[in-house]
Amino acid sequence: MSAVADAVLYEGYLLYPYRRSSPKNRARWQFGVLLPRDWVEADGPVRPGVSGSADSWYQQTECLLRVRRPDAVVRLRVRYLHVQHKQVEDGDGRPVESLSCEDGTVQLTFEEAVAREADLTIALDEGEHRFPVGSPAGADTEELSSGAGRVVRRREEVRASTVLVAERLGEGLFRLRVRTANEGHVGDPHAPRDRALRHALIATHTLLGVEGAEFVSLIDPGPALQEAARNCRNDFTFPVLGGTPPATAPADGSVSALLLSSPIILPDHPQVAPESPGDLHDAGEIDEILTLRTMLLTEEEKREARATDPRAAEILDRVDTMPPEVFERLHGAIRSLNPISEASVGDGSTGQFTLAAHPAGTSSLAERPVWWQEGGDDGISPATDTVLVGGVRVGGGSPVRLCPRGRGADAQDMFLAGRTATVAAVFHDVDGSTHLAVTVDDDPAAELHGWYGRFHYFRPDEVEPLGGTDVPDPATAAEPSPGPTPSEA
Repeated sequence: MSAVADAVLYEGYLLYPYRRSSPKNRARWQFGVLLPRDWVEADGPVRPGVSGSADSWYQQTECLLRVRRPDAVVRLRVRYLHVQHKQVEDGDGRPVESLSCEDGTVQLTFEEAVAREADLTIALDEGEHRFPVGSPAGADTEELSSGAGRVVRRREEVRASTVLVAERLGEGLFRLRVRTANEGHVGDPHAPRDRALRHALIATHTLLGVEGAEFVSLIDPGPALQEAARNCRNDFTFPVLGGTPPATAPADGSVSALLLSSPIILPDHPQVAPESPGDLHDAGEIDEILTLRTMLLTEEEKREARATDPRAAEILDRVDTMPPEVFERLHGAIRSLNPISEASVGDGSTGQFTLAAHPAGTSSLAERPVWWQEGGDDGISPATDTVLVGGVRVGGGSPVRLCPRGRGADAQDMFLAGRTATVAAVFHDVDGSTHLAVTVDDDPAAELHGWYGRFHYFRPDEVEPLGGTDVPDPATAAEPSPGPTPSEA
């Protein structure tokens, strides 16, 4: 669990190519940022209670807790990054952007960060508990070799507190509320964001653990607690169960003694890939690709990256010294394999597809060449292929209602539940699964998305056919623009 929490803490901290001069490293600190309230609300609210800024001054988690013993204990930890301005000064004490030392190293002025955390342990009751989570101002000075200059690292005060409230909902059932708020001031509410960030909590997230109780999944709470889970309000954070996932999901909802409330949407029981040798500051990273790209950096680019930040230097050291057997583990990891059979094709329940026509010389899907062989995709036509959904053939041009599954669905898709859409194409994945590419009917940019081939993707069991039992004439269906694969969408 600590590895996942650290990945959240440093998500986006510094991105490939890990150099200060890279445009993507000039706009940082995008997740879990809690800025002083006076700065957030400086431009006035968009509507009552909603700030005009994209940032927030608070973060709130609400979750459900089943109590097993009267002496249940709750442990709470709030973690965040505290911006630290690294200023390089020359031998005369003048601030400079960069400085070359006699030993060949380079120092760059940069915005670093220090990890902070605050803990609270309480016996579970219906009271309110408040504790400080801020950090004091401070400064550290590092003299450089041969009197070349020095590095001064300064931190502004961060004033913040967390309030924990437990509310009894019924026999053995509690709702916990954890609210962390920035109580500081910028001074000038119209100061640049970079300046305000020095008083902010960054990548703010909450870890909760219990003894004598268990957290209930808000993603899979079970039938009895669906309404209670729906009434939990989470602002600027997303709570999920932590720890090792169970072998089988219980019928009455998933539970765990650990919970992570993250500013990044995660599934229950998130895990770091076991073959990953270390963080690359992108929790959705593809280690092999980023490692290969890092290997291709020039010596000059590596020199700048090392001078940018110690964490960038750690990544370069790890890549430069990575043993072949470690690198090999990053290639082609398979999490699971699900067999498919001819009998399952076209039954509507598995989402398998029906080809508009078989390739010449073949009579069934089982006889078609596998996808990596020449001719493996012959006979596949996304614009005209159809899939059977609830006894109705659905294909390009079909109207549908979106019904994303509560369990296993992309969290972003849940925002589209109940909306009507139009199928643009039926895409077939190499693992035998099928995805419907759709545009949302009331999306003002739907036509533009269709033009560029930017679709939302849903499984056949996540849509409800509307308006008839057939699909439009394939001869009049427009061929969709080449778009991303379902895995890229």
